Amino acid sequence: MKAIIQRVKSASVTVDGEVISEIKQGLMCLVGVGKDDNKEDVEYITRKILNLRLWKNEDGTKNWDRSVQQMDYEILFVSQFTLFAQLKGNKQSYHLAMAPELSKQFYLDFLENAKKSYKPEKIKDGRFGAMMDVQLINDGPVTIQLDSKEK
Repeated sequence: MKAIIQRVKSASVTVDGEVISEIKQGLMCLVGVGKDDNKEDVEYITRKILNLRLWKNEDGTKNWDRSVQQMDYEILFVSQFTLFAQLKGNKQSYHLAMAPELSKQFYLDFLENAKKSYKPEKIKDGRFGAMMDVQLINDGPVTIQLDSKEK
């Protein structure tokens, strides 16, 4: 699995002109599922996202001290198979991404794992397979890349 994690002041997903999901302060995470991913990858990515120290401590004296859980912030997940793009010249190939008929359930299982590991009401997501307009206001900016195969 791969994830691009952005610390945000707010973020939202719109599909067909309708806002389907939005958060205030927290994380907006693009998540891609690879063809060889399994439950261990889900657990690794979930644990890292929930525990990354991306905020200052309460009195502002120490950077990179608090996680999204400790701050009680929200997370917006957006499925993003293009994270597995491999370039061949100027054309991309997605052969390393999990097949769509398998990846939807895998992604939904990932979301359930995140909800069980944190607070379900703090976990939001886009619409799998839809053309989405993702809007966000970066906080920092702070952007972190994760790959469960590069532990």
